[in-house]
Amino acid sequence: MSASVAPDAAAELAPDEPAPPPPVATATPTVAKPWHPWRWVISAVALVLLAQFIHGLATNPGWDWPTFAQYITAKSVLSALRVTLELTAWGTALGFLLGTALAIARLSNNPVLRVISWSYIWAFRSIPLIVQLLFWFNIAYLYNTLSIGIPFGPAFFTFEVNGVISGFTAAVIGLALHQAAYSAEIIRAGIISVDAGQLEAAAALGIPRVRQFRTIVVPQAMRSILPNATNEVISLFKGTSIVSVMAIAELFYQVQVIYGRNGRVVPLLMVATAWYIVLTTVLSVAQYYIERHYAKGAQRTPPPSPLQRAWQKLREIAETGSAAPRGATR
Repeated sequence: MSASVAPDAAAELAPDEPAPPPPVATATPTVAKPWHPWRWVISAVALVLLAQFIHGLATNPGWDWPTFAQYITAKSVLSALRVTLELTAWGTALGFLLGTALAIARLSNNPVLRVISWSYIWAFRSIPLIVQLLFWFNIAYLYNTLSIGIPFGPAFFTFEVNGVISGFTAAVIGLALHQAAYSAEIIRAGIISVDAGQLEAAAALGIPRVRQFRTIVVPQAMRSILPNATNEVISLFKGTSIVSVMAIAELFYQVQVIYGRNGRVVPLLMVATAWYIVLTTVLSVAQYYIERHYAKGAQRTPPPSPLQRAWQKLREIAETGSAAPRGATR
């Protein structure tokens, strides 16, 4: 027969337990900010050097800024700048068009196309650009006439090479073929960066291959292609100065002609430098906004652009001004 003990009795029989100590108020520790004295020393030295450089630009008479101002918008310089832009546009368009075809051939299952694409890329990346330009400029020494017709058979059309391939055309051909070899590898790298599992899932859903490439591969590959492609376009834009060896009146050649006449080498070189900087900046800004467009799939809410931040700041200033209390009226 078991005996049961009441709760109150059990509490009385339990030994006395010490009461818990009262909570002690503890102060929140203050985190000391790290001190980086060398950071400020390096910043001060950099600012002093920058100030000296700007002071030299403003006070050194060797820069000859009046001559720079005279020729920066001269008609001959602007005409040469237009030729440089045309060379860049044609070289970029044809180079990336051919490069896309080479990249697709390199990734195809056809061994003949893969070998031809690889051989082209290997050859044109191995030969210096100036050699390619001079070769196309003197192509008439090898072929006086060109024919269009049946291979190894009768020709339908025959024309003189010198009448078709001018100096400008030879420069465009050389720049485009050279650019195609590099753009093919850039495009190929962007395509293979896309996860193959997405294409397998699209194929399982019955999506056609052309639509897979257009809606799945291209938007994702462009995020990898754009930075390198922009670098190539900028390099091509500056590399057009090489065609001066072909006596084409592009920007650098025209600057050479002018300072060959007046002897003002430094200010004329600064004219070319200023235009290269301006147009490179325009290309960089275009790259930024194109990258934002293709980043929509990776970032649902991309950060505001500099223009959007400036516009938002102006609206905040306008709203603050309109909400300010007006003075008392009499």
